[in-house]
Amino acid sequence: MITPRNTLVAGACLVLSVFSLTVGFSQESQIGSLNGNAAHGKQLYRRYCAGCHGDEGNGEGENARHLDPRPRDFTAAVFKCRSTPTGSLPLDSDLYSTLERGVHASAMPSWYPLTRQERVDLIAYIKNFSQRFREEKPQPPLPIPAEPPASSESISHGKQLFQKMECWKCHGADGHGNGPSAVTLMDSKNRPIAPYDFTSGERFKCGESNQDLYRIFMTGLDGTPMPSFMEDLKPEEAWDLVHYLRTLQKKPEGQSRQGIARIIPGKGPAKPASPQVTAEQQSIASKNH
Repeated sequence: MITPRNTLVAGACLVLSVFSLTVGFSQESQIGSLNGNAAHGKQLYRRYCAGCHGDEGNGEGENARHLDPRPRDFTAAVFKCRSTPTGSLPLDSDLYSTLERGVHASAMPSWYPLTRQERVDLIAYIKNFSQRFREEKPQPPLPIPAEPPASSESISHGKQLFQKMECWKCHGADGHGNGPSAVTLMDSKNRPIAPYDFTSGERFKCGESNQDLYRIFMTGLDGTPMPSFMEDLKPEEAWDLVHYLRTLQKKPEGQSRQGIARIIPGKGPAKPASPQVTAEQQSIASKNH
């Protein structure tokens, strides 16, 4: 029998249930006009992310031990792909770009099948794993000056810089990632990490355009041995190094660099950033697009 008391108890349980979904989420995220909903982001995280990154966001999900490189530990708030200076937190747009683009040469796929709002919701929830997002603000993004022409002089100077900055020690004399220091490299958690092989294709962990490569030089990849060269390279020198490294890359047959789709934060990609799409991602895409 339904009594007023039972109705009151049921109503109280419903309120507590809704409250439990929202309490404790102090972080926000914003991409353009979209604001993140951390409570919804938690549901998405549990479904799509926890298997690798763990329920607590510490990178220790049930699949983590099978992955190399290991999943990101969100509790440390140390991110490779950023537009901000080394040591700084990333911008929401940086995290958004990673979700759309994925992380090349890792198990982190592109999550373009999720809607824009869902990606923004995920960011709001992920930021709750680290106290840093409560206590710090991201620094302003590093500027990227206009790219000069990729002349023979620029490429030649870039090759000299590759030697001078001792890039070859990790990446190898010909960019194969087999330099003498390669086997000794460790990440911030003291796990072996391989340097990038520039001959493996046109994508990097944090993008695929010349501007992305320039940004990597200047911001560094926090949590890895790849440092920031902001204090060591002038802008024009960084561009020379970009132009030289492009000569080491193998271009996919039938594809030009100008033809590669770029992802614009807040806009969504014109097409998948990677052809490696799981069946589950395809299912999500069919529902949302």
